[in-house]
Amino acid sequence: MSAKFISKDQSKAHEQMDKKRNKEKNKEESSSKIKVRLIPIWLRVLIVIFLTAISLITGIVTGYAVIGNGKPQDALKKETWTHILDFVNKEE
Repeated sequence: MSAKFISKDQSKAHEQMDKKRNKEKNKEESSSKIKVRLIPIWLRVLIVIFLTAISLITGIVTGYAVIGNGKPQDALKKETWTHILDFVNKEE
């Protein structure tokens, strides 16, 4: 077994160097933790809502035209939806 003997002066010097390194690391980490968003969160939420609405409308039109054999424009008319709701809410 070989053992290293370090004098008190050397250990203090090492401690001071370690403290300096830790301070520098902390400064670098704190400056790197700050994120600048390219798209703000509120805009992301609006984009998600908009894309959801577009996909819903596209699905309704496609389903009505392909599965229902109707005209795609009729899927967005109010009369069509009142007719569908009449079937759903029909009382016997």
